[in-house]
Amino acid sequence: MIIITVAPTGSGPMWKETPYLPITPEQIAEETVKAYEAGAAVAHIHVRNPKTKEPYPDVKLYREVIERIREKCDIIIQLTTGGGGPYGISLEQRMCALELNPEFASLNVATMTFGNGIFLNPPEAVEKIAKVMLERNIKPEVECYDVGHINLALQLFEKGLLKEPLRFGLVLGVKGGIPATPENLMHMVSALPQNCRCRWGVIAIGGKVQFKLLTLGMILGGDVRVGMEDNIYLAKGVLAKSNAELVAKVVRIAKELGMEIATPSEARKLLELPQKP
Repeated sequence: MIIITVAPTGSGPMWKETPYLPITPEQIAEETVKAYEAGAAVAHIHVRNPKTKEPYPDVKLYREVIERIREKCDIIIQLTTGGGGPYGISLEQRMCALELNPEFASLNVATMTFGNGIFLNPPEAVEKIAKVMLERNIKPEVECYDVGHINLALQLFEKGLLKEPLRFGLVLGVKGGIPATPENLMHMVSALPQNCRCRWGVIAIGGKVQFKLLTLGMILGGDVRVGMEDNIYLAKGVLAKSNAELVAKVVRIAKELGMEIATPSEARKLLELPQKP
């Protein structure tokens, strides 16, 4: 059974390239609900400054997005702790989403070149975020932009900061991370731990490679992520007019492969998300 995640807006400058990127909390929530109706079980949420369109992690914006989504559906909401990646956002700002006690959140474990900037994730900061997630009963998804990042996650597991089943997002195609090729995806999958339970998904950046690698990922037994954070094209030269279009395309591929699509309820069980009081 395949879990489909939608990442509707991200933190990059895609709004300069497409008029369809959601910016405001209302737009992000609306896009998320439509993606849920198309087959997404998880939504990976960033928020933006409605005026500047730039990433702006703010607890009020996250809260509004969550409330608007919850009025319409039960999709799993995964808040980011990446904030704005290399765009100068503080650790405290990145962690503000955790104040809302989401059931799921992303966790970045490595300092790296990210596009044209530096994404700072020093060990003490990573451990601080992981500890807060553990204390608040929030499930982390470790975003791994290269093979070595998997080992960094395992070090957190050995320290008791991550619990089984571990959740990995294998990210390919970020400038500064591992290139998006089938060989590299298979290499990352082969590097996943064998001595503990884990579930993984593919996050492929760019329209030229995304659906090819997502298809391979499903064949290899992984989940998938789509959305305008990662790719704004439905096909070569064709802009996606909504995140739902991207979700619908990967749903069609999965069904052609004879795979079932998980509902949010089924995804919660597969991911073993913690029960919230």
